[in-house]
Amino acid sequence: MAIIRPFKALRPNEKVAHLVASVPYDVVSREEASNLAKGNPLSFLRVTRAEIEMPEVENVYSEDVYKKAKENLERLKNEAPLIVEEKPCIYVYRLIMGNHSQVGLAATFSVEDYDNNVIKKHEKTRKDKEDDRTNHILFTEAQTGPVFLTYRPVPNIDNIVNNFISKSNPIYDFTAIDGIRHTIWILTDDISEVIIEEISKVKNLYIADGHHRAASASRVQKIKKAQNPHHTGDEEYNYFLAVLFPANQLRIMPYNRIIHKLNMNKDDFLSKIKHNFTITETNQKEPVEPKTFCMYLNKKWYLLKANSNIKTTNKVTDNLDVSILQNYLLNPVLGIEDPRTDKNIDFIGGIRGTEELERHVNNGNAEVAFSLYPVTVDDLMNLSDADEIMPPKSTWFEPKLRDGLLIHLI
Repeated sequence: MAIIRPFKALRPNEKVAHLVASVPYDVVSREEASNLAKGNPLSFLRVTRAEIEMPEVENVYSEDVYKKAKENLERLKNEAPLIVEEKPCIYVYRLIMGNHSQVGLAATFSVEDYDNNVIKKHEKTRKDKEDDRTNHILFTEAQTGPVFLTYRPVPNIDNIVNNFISKSNPIYDFTAIDGIRHTIWILTDDISEVIIEEISKVKNLYIADGHHRAASASRVQKIKKAQNPHHTGDEEYNYFLAVLFPANQLRIMPYNRIIHKLNMNKDDFLSKIKHNFTITETNQKEPVEPKTFCMYLNKKWYLLKANSNIKTTNKVTDNLDVSILQNYLLNPVLGIEDPRTDKNIDFIGGIRGTEELERHVNNGNAEVAFSLYPVTVDDLMNLSDADEIMPPKSTWFEPKLRDGLLIHLI
């Protein structure tokens, strides 16, 4: 049984919400964050990526950066201004990107559910990134960006939510500079009660994106609990901020790969690939079915199809395209044993398109690039149910939630 809980959001005045809202802290580099915030003193990137105001600081995980984040959050409270909701609420958050629309429930969710695997994971986290967000939460005393959760659809919830938003006025409705429309409503108390009851019947929720945010919230809960002799379990630090979307509304894009150096000539490389894949030249830049890959090499595109040497197994993970590429090409042919740590591989989110792959190869930053077929939401949930771990950089979700619109104070 999953728990969803209303909360008193700290949120911007509706007139400046579009200025405060920022892309998630972890999808942009320091330079990109700085450029996005340039000329906008209200950008929430000044809280989530406070180092952009501290060019002299080389260590972005230093205590000074977290102190700056807290200082900037306090400044925004006054200057935006940011207001605290009068009573706990559940919010509806709709994202529209082109013809794609998805509608989720923004609320807080139980750290205990996360720890006990009611909220399932599919990704390993890195300690340095966990440390970063743990410190960020502790210094700011806030969860400043939501975790992205999903669940198997419940038609009754969809009907209730869609009926409500069709008749209600939103608190925010704006289109960001990337063309994505963000609309948020506050649910009435009576509907919130029904939603809470319906979600309590759901066996499992799944982290789609935001594993480090969730893991950090869990770590903070343990720290706060140890520091509080009067801990009851009802404190805000026992819950974490998330937006919950039905799985049939999600859009997953591929996470493509570039390889900087082949360390062999191209003819030898193509010859070695043929052991596990058929290769044909193509004008196709994106695979249209599983177990096929598009490869850009020497300013040409090739279509790679897995042959009979690649076996299906009982593990969900082994049958993902990202695993097939890793286990039958990147590792045996190019010697990339651990894509998490190997400096010879980089990852390009599908939103950047195949043009970005061509650019890296054409300018000499990479020698070969691979375009992948996206992981499905069913793959993600089935893998999580089997307590398996997805290979790194397997999924890229679009559209993305914005940080700074709904903040959870702990």
